[in-house]
Amino acid sequence: MQILNTDENIYTVSRLNNEVRFLLEDTFPLVWVEGEMSNFAAPHSGHWYFSLKDSAAQVRCCLFKGQQKKVGFTPKDGAHVLIRARACLYEARGEYQLIAEHMEERGEGKLRRAYELLKKKLEAAGLFDGAHKQDLPLFPRQIGVVTSATGAAIRDILTVLKRRYPCAPVIIYPSLVQGQSAAPNIVQAIQTANRRQECDILIVARGGGSLEDLWLFNEESVAMAIYQSQIPIISGVGHEVDFTIADFVADKRAPTPSAAAEMITPDQTDLLRLLMQQGQQIARRMLQKMQTMQQTLTWAQKHLSQQHPKRRLVERMQHLDFCELSLVQLQTQLLTKYQTKLRDLEARLHRLLPIHRIRQLENVTHVQEQKLLQALMMTIQQRQTMLVQAAAKLDALSPLATLQRGYAIVTKNQRVLRNANEVSKGDRIEIRLLKGSLACTVE
Repeated sequence: MQILNTDENIYTVSRLNNEVRFLLEDTFPLVWVEGEMSNFAAPHSGHWYFSLKDSAAQVRCCLFKGQQKKVGFTPKDGAHVLIRARACLYEARGEYQLIAEHMEERGEGKLRRAYELLKKKLEAAGLFDGAHKQDLPLFPRQIGVVTSATGAAIRDILTVLKRRYPCAPVIIYPSLVQGQSAAPNIVQAIQTANRRQECDILIVARGGGSLEDLWLFNEESVAMAIYQSQIPIISGVGHEVDFTIADFVADKRAPTPSAAAEMITPDQTDLLRLLMQQGQQIARRMLQKMQTMQQTLTWAQKHLSQQHPKRRLVERMQHLDFCELSLVQLQTQLLTKYQTKLRDLEARLHRLLPIHRIRQLENVTHVQEQKLLQALMMTIQQRQTMLVQAAAKLDALSPLATLQRGYAIVTKNQRVLRNANEVSKGDRIEIRLLKGSLACTVE
């Protein structure tokens, strides 16, 4: 089948990126992402740019300046973080990225994410709905307590019950409140209380601790056991600031174990308490309604913000930040290049200094002097050898050698005579002997 290339089928780059952006943001409105931080940068605009990666992939992220005050730590490369972000497309570069709205460190952050996921799951399933919550008896006939039999929580509860309502018997269903086997232990204790039907109210309690210490009260099995309990349950877990899944599922939440004992026992303000409980129910329902309306408003604001001119401005700001980072990187590279070149020139200049040239010439002169001295000595030796040889030859040819053998040299007028015809009678001649000479007259 052949598809015709009509004007409607041809996308410009801007149109394609715009439609991909809407598709991406509608598909992933808000996600939790965990990973290792890398390539962290904080330009002068104050925004944070970084990447989140795991062993197989990475994604670019941005956290704008206005959201940073909610971050309780200083991000750095190598940190393991958890972010809540919306996926979007940076149209100018065609890059997919995450715009973070919240960031926290891994560890407790991971538990909080699991906490939020389970909370949303159970809330969607209706476990937090006030319609399923049972009313607490105004005058309990027998009170059950699910907690550790040796902890501080049971002592505080028994002290309050003895002071406020000593007429009601108390049955303790001992359970572990920390560790891997604590959750099944608490579930079994709640189920045992429901099977025996000895009490008309149950307190599920534990003293304060960290999020990890209280985590068993965020287990789904514990939440389901509380939700399925036929006996009304009041939770008194941790301190006043601690909220667990068990608190939302329980029929009533108390800030502390002692407060739980106080809330289930009547006193002189019973009617006021009943009125306050009804007000709290109204407040919870109003809060649920407000949360629903807030969610609708958030979605409307999100779609509105996609068309808002401010979005384009933010993208331009991102582009400016990217250019600034690129310029800084280029400046650093050029500076390094010219510093290297300067060091090379300095080394060359050092080698060409006159003192080095003079030293080189001095070395050459010294070598030449040594060579000249060697040549002169060799010439002298050669001349001495030649002189000895010449003296030997001269000695061999010297007349003195002839005189030593007994011969004589006859001269006339200082001219050596070789033939007797060279003289006449009466000529004066000189005969030279080895030792001395004779003056003679030719007869």
